[in-house]
Amino acid sequence: MTAHLMAATESDRFEQPDALSITDPRTGESVGSVRIATAHEVADAVVVAAASFGEWAARTPAERGAALHAVADALAAREGELADLNHRETGKSIADALGGVRAAIGTARQYAELGPLHAGRALRGPSTAVDFTVAEPRGVVAVITPWNDPVAVAVGLIAAAAVTGNTVVHKPSERCPHLGELLGSVLADALPPGVVVTISGDGRTGAALTSSVGVAMIAHVGSSATGARIARAAVLTGAHVIRENGGNDAILVDADVDPVWAAAQTALGAFANAGQICTSVERVFVHADVAERFLEALVAEAERWTADPASGPLVDRELRSIVHEHVVDAVEDGARLLTGGTVPEGPGAFYPATVLADCRPGMRVMREETFGPVAPVMIVGSFDEAVRLAAADPYGLAATVLTGSMSHAHRAIAELPVGTVKVNAVFGGAPGGSAEPRGESGSGFGYGPGLLDEMTLTKVVHLEAAP
Repeated sequence: MTAHLMAATESDRFEQPDALSITDPRTGESVGSVRIATAHEVADAVVVAAASFGEWAARTPAERGAALHAVADALAAREGELADLNHRETGKSIADALGGVRAAIGTARQYAELGPLHAGRALRGPSTAVDFTVAEPRGVVAVITPWNDPVAVAVGLIAAAAVTGNTVVHKPSERCPHLGELLGSVLADALPPGVVVTISGDGRTGAALTSSVGVAMIAHVGSSATGARIARAAVLTGAHVIRENGGNDAILVDADVDPVWAAAQTALGAFANAGQICTSVERVFVHADVAERFLEALVAEAERWTADPASGPLVDRELRSIVHEHVVDAVEDGARLLTGGTVPEGPGAFYPATVLADCRPGMRVMREETFGPVAPVMIVGSFDEAVRLAAADPYGLAATVLTGSMSHAHRAIAELPVGTVKVNAVFGGAPGGSAEPRGESGSGFGYGPGLLDEMTLTKVVHLEAAP
């Protein structure tokens, strides 16, 4: 049995597993089909990873870091293939897909360097003893990753798990299984056998993996509904769970900013990657003093994004139907459709950049994560109102504040119950940051140095000399 698990076991020969059939969301053409792993194959994958854990954990952090540099080299050698499969399965542009692979390469190298520096702490005890902490790997980590940035997210979680001495069973998204299998093959070839095992499948596969008593930790990036099911399953197995799940990120446009610049920032946040980014702008609160000029500029931005040949489709028609339902529901409930909002003819899963005005908090497009190129706008009379409305949401991933007021920026930072607050830039951040989502958006550090702490258990040592 190889680290990249494909063959069925004896007990599975009479099963007829389903297959994942993928079409290109740009053209509607078939990409191919991938077998869904059976429950027995999932169990075997955990056994393989568990069997490799002891030897891998015994390696020095420097040796594991060197192995991650080899992973980065292997990814770089295959970056074109990985980007092309991402493009074909998810519709992401070649440039964005290539950027995602290169981000994964950088993340692998980052953890290759951070892993050996992941230090314990000295504790203050009596002068006759030494007290300190040691970080130890947890065991088998189940990594379940999404389709919207499939290489960068997967490699980040896998690299953090591996460099701290854990072994991994990875289930990539069912929306890009060919990419997941190629990535699994690249990782398996670059690492010792059993350190990373890849299984293909759908929600049933993920449920079998996350309910396994052999899994010590689960790292999940995906929908809030799936994350909640994982958290419930982990209560029974005792697995440690970190989750970055859905978001309903707000952008607050203050009265003192340039409305044209604010519209460009909002468009970038709402329409980049067809709105399929975890921290995409999902709700827009704009001050009445700049609302008219802001809406005019936002409509122009939306039409520019729609006309741009580089703007890609949604991942499939199923998601497009959900996005369009949100728009239709909003219009039926009194929102004004300023541009977009129509399902285009032709192949694929394209959807135009859409702007809705006169939205209200109770509308579905404001309450739920739409995950498409839609900017629902609500006009507010004050910054206080914007903060209050933005905070009244069960999600807690991120928020953006566009303001020239330092006091308003500090108030938003203090009062918005989210893991990340961005001021005057819808995307961006320094290297090495770690954030914890709140509420229905998940829990735990999912990236940065904080992820190394999540991947390990802390042991306290008290050492005295014998009398």
